[in-house]
Amino acid sequence: MLRIAAPAVGSRPGRMALGFLAGMVVSATAVYAQQPAAHAQQPAQPAGQAQQAPQTRTFNGDGGMILNFIKPDKTADFEAVMAKLKEALEKSEKPERKQQAAGWKVFKSADPAGANVLYVFVIDPSVKGADYQVSNIIAEAFPTEANELLKKYAEAYAQGMNILNLSLLQNLGK
Repeated sequence: MLRIAAPAVGSRPGRMALGFLAGMVVSATAVYAQQPAAHAQQPAQPAGQAQQAPQTRTFNGDGGMILNFIKPDKTADFEAVMAKLKEALEKSEKPERKQQAAGWKVFKSADPAGANVLYVFVIDPSVKGADYQVSNIIAEAFPTEANELLKKYAEAYAQGMNILNLSLLQNLGK
């Protein structure tokens, strides 16, 4: 059995969840390094073509995770955008945005992800059919600030993100 020295998270389920997450990071990184993400951003269109509708990101299973690999010198920018994301979800009049906020957590890994910093979005439960695309939520709530915020957000990424749609196998606490 492989054991990794890590600071105590508190409860045994918390440690188990972090162990699961670490395994998912290693597995997902290996898989996604070979295959493009299902929801990868489309390349920019040449000038003069009509713009497509904004891309959406949905989780139609029981939950989801997004692994975000952020440049170490851009963590403050990324965290500032996450604060605006929280504000956007809270101030929205759309009921699904309130539901999304209730089940969406953002974690920062204490362990490095190569030369980068790993942030993990845990969506549990997911709001089926709801759009989790950060850029769309920010643009919806802050139309005048969106370009500046999304530029910081995009420039913070070192290598993009890995997206996982999850289906509940067992709830061990019930």
